[in-house]
Amino acid sequence: MKSIKVGMLGLGTVGTGVVRIVEGHQEDLQRKIGAPVEISKIVVRDKTKRRNIALDDAKLTEDPYEVIRDPEIDVIIEVMGGIDATKGYLLEALEHGKQVVTANKDLMALHGAEIMSFASEKGCDVLYEASVAGGIPILRTIVEGFSSDRITKMMGIVNGTTNFILTKMSQEGASYSEVLKEAQQLGYAEQDPTSDVEGLDAAYKMTILGTLGFQTGVSMEDVSVSGISGVTKEDIDYGKRLGYEVKLLGIAERQDDFISLSVQPTMVKKSHPLASVHGVFNAVYVYGEAVGETMFYGPGAGEMPTATSVVADLVAVSKNLQLGISGKAGFSPYRTKKLKTDDQISYKNFLLLHVADKAGVLARITEIFAQHEVSLESVLQHPNEDNPSAEIIIITHDANKASMNQVMDSLRRLDVVHEIRSVYRVEG
Repeated sequence: MKSIKVGMLGLGTVGTGVVRIVEGHQEDLQRKIGAPVEISKIVVRDKTKRRNIALDDAKLTEDPYEVIRDPEIDVIIEVMGGIDATKGYLLEALEHGKQVVTANKDLMALHGAEIMSFASEKGCDVLYEASVAGGIPILRTIVEGFSSDRITKMMGIVNGTTNFILTKMSQEGASYSEVLKEAQQLGYAEQDPTSDVEGLDAAYKMTILGTLGFQTGVSMEDVSVSGISGVTKEDIDYGKRLGYEVKLLGIAERQDDFISLSVQPTMVKKSHPLASVHGVFNAVYVYGEAVGETMFYGPGAGEMPTATSVVADLVAVSKNLQLGISGKAGFSPYRTKKLKTDDQISYKNFLLLHVADKAGVLARITEIFAQHEVSLESVLQHPNEDNPSAEIIIITHDANKASMNQVMDSLRRLDVVHEIRSVYRVEG
């Protein structure tokens, strides 16, 4: 029985997990695929580096082309990261008729359409389940599980680093800077945490989810992004008093074929399932016209959870090879992209204002909201001995983004408003 031969680009944390699963689950994999699976060659940066897994040195190489041009190799698994060079490697692998499995969210968010189109031309598969939400099989669920439904909204916690930080701030009352330092010490955050904390990592993932869920070509430029570096203990405390948890949410919505995508810190009602997703865990909430509300929860990163998704894709492309149907079921966006304008995007808003502590201030503020036809759900004033200004919390009903922008401009010009301290979207 001819084995499926695999070449790997990268042997870091996830790559090591892939090797462990493939070598440890041979009988299961053979029964699922109908053939043995063999990891033939692995590209590493340094062959002499000590590793925490036993490997035949003859399988290691520092030359990517030794793997992608090897006529014996059937499948390329890319877990090395990077964008431009890695894109070149994968395109050449497809040129040579290799099936491709990747965990590279940045690459697929930026160049996925080009790679998928080229794969289709060459009759090859490209699968990338591990690029979003680690061990949660969310991409396959969206493409296959929702194939008979129409997704109207996807909302989720798709970055474990920021969720760890916000959970610690909420549960322990720690400051952002304190928890960020701890996350870096634990290895959850990079020494340069910008991609995570400023929402870019989550935006890459929402680009992929939006493309698959709405069957349209979504790019990073289509995602409105803000991160958590401005979130304070004060914001979290006020949110908790009012029954909310602060979470960095990726949100993709569709209405009448118009779509919007965003990543932003959000006040989530404590009764909503996403509010109780803590630590480095991820969760994605999907709304379908027919099925209603569903949620998918699990570890968003880590060696074995992510490796599990990679190997699941390996099983899928290997089955297609055995059946002779590689490249037949490739995903290609077929809907014209129509982005919502600001007057089509509506949601509730939480505002914390520092204002002059004198009579008539509240009336002047609420008048501004009325002028721009934004109705208010609640208005609260909380005493704060550390702040000489009065603190007013406002939660609006659903208001379109254009009207809220006008409200914000008017509030900034109002002499009794000392500072618009915080503004958050409200969900749940």
